[in-house]
Amino acid sequence: MAACTSQHALISVKPPRASASFGSDRRAGNVRFVSATSCCPGSRKLGLVCASNSQSSVIEPAKLPSSPESGSTPKKSSEAALILIRHGESLWNEKNLFTGCVDVPLTPKGVNEAIEAGKRICNIPVDVIYTSSLIRAQMTAMLAMMQHRRKKVPIIVHKESERAHQWSQVYSEETKKQSIPVITAWQLNERMYGELQGLNKQETADLFGKDQVHEWRRSYDIPPPNGESLEMCAERAVSYFKEQIIPQLVSGKHVMIAAHGNSLRSIIMHLDKLTSQEVISLELSTGIPMLYIFKEGKFIRRGSPAGPSEAGVYAYTKINT
Repeated sequence: MAACTSQHALISVKPPRASASFGSDRRAGNVRFVSATSCCPGSRKLGLVCASNSQSSVIEPAKLPSSPESGSTPKKSSEAALILIRHGESLWNEKNLFTGCVDVPLTPKGVNEAIEAGKRICNIPVDVIYTSSLIRAQMTAMLAMMQHRRKKVPIIVHKESERAHQWSQVYSEETKKQSIPVITAWQLNERMYGELQGLNKQETADLFGKDQVHEWRRSYDIPPPNGESLEMCAERAVSYFKEQIIPQLVSGKHVMIAAHGNSLRSIIMHLDKLTSQEVISLELSTGIPMLYIFKEGKFIRRGSPAGPSEAGVYAYTKINT
């Protein structure tokens, strides 16, 4: 199929020169990335030539953090990839229990979903991984990266104590080059479901009424008993995204976030400027990656790298043009 150039193509891609030292095509589904080293050593451009059939859109950015010294916006690199992945199916997903911040692992199906997610992004560069403090998200991140063509080893960065940080240091520069840091953050955890955690969803609906449980689960600002609303979850997740992850993208690093339905919905709400009514209708399937490109202070949504047939699993309620 002839390559089609979207109106939001990131760079003009020309036939590679003989001098290009990194000019191979990298394909992810029907999304093709072309990398090329320019005349400046160490510089690299990431060009998206043909996006999936899901509508691409340019999202105006959140306000970028300012430099504490000058008060100016940090210098931005040309472009960077942002990959979002909801963890694979957990044991409590399988049992239809409210999970929230309870730390349960993946099912065999969830393991396979994470592996398949990794295959879909195996050609997209990843420099740093962010995940929640919960094992199901961490397992998803690790299993996904094991499928990557660069075969770099994901290593969890331990900063819970000074001793943990010191004892987990890597002292080989060559080994560091073959590794990807994995940063865990409780701010990316699933929404805390309070007194619903561990309860069967159907039995809870029978006990409290379907409408009440639906309100707890799907309203934006009404929390379950002693739990978090989506609004409360968004406050911590988006703040962390702005403070910790956007600076990485600004510096040109390619970032993957493996997290949860509600923390990722919160970030997508921020990126796509969804309203509180639109975000409650947003559904994210387990183990399906979503790709954004960060370029010149804007987020460009590219859908799923898997191709047009799978891109629709993201039930967006707002179409950006």
